[in-house]
Amino acid sequence: MPREPKHASNRQVEDIDADIEDLPTSKRQMAIDGVLPSRNELKQQMQDLQELGEAVSSLPPDRLDKLKIDERLRDAIDELRRTKSFEGKRRQVQYIGKLMKHEDPAPLREAVASYRVGSATDTLALHQAEYWRDQLLASDDALANWVKEYPATDVQQLRSLMRSARKEKLEPGERHGRAYRDLFRMVKEQMLDVPSADDETAGADPSHDD
Repeated sequence: MPREPKHASNRQVEDIDADIEDLPTSKRQMAIDGVLPSRNELKQQMQDLQELGEAVSSLPPDRLDKLKIDERLRDAIDELRRTKSFEGKRRQVQYIGKLMKHEDPAPLREAVASYRVGSATDTLALHQAEYWRDQLLASDDALANWVKEYPATDVQQLRSLMRSARKEKLEPGERHGRAYRDLFRMVKEQMLDVPSADDETAGADPSHDD
């Protein structure tokens, strides 16, 4: 004989009634219609919203200004940034999570993902610059490879910085010298200034015939 489907107990309904009132209208209607989410599902939803709210809070102010979020949420984020204590931050994140229930999460997740991709790109560029600096300091052969990649480089200046940086003797715990830092700066700036093939094509004068 097939078993009858289980229904939410009175205790379960009582436990989640308070949470239902805070849910978005669509989910609240589901509860009214009898499609009650489990307690674990509600907890997971709250956790997800808190994590998204915390991620949104980490966005720079100029990116936050571009988001269409409720003024209460923006004020709560500003308050989180002013809060110093661990317990205070924990409570404020919980409050932000509750406010997130009234926001459309899709554009917020997109904004967070876009920012993280940009940060990852910046980090990769930093690591590449560090790699080239170390290669240039380790061997003169790296200079030829560098010039092939970045032919617009002032080779004389680069070679001078390489020699100066190699001469700097560092004691344990001592910071790197000025030449070392200038070499890294030159490498990084040159990597950022390299025009793409499309840029070079766009810069050509199509009206000029040889």
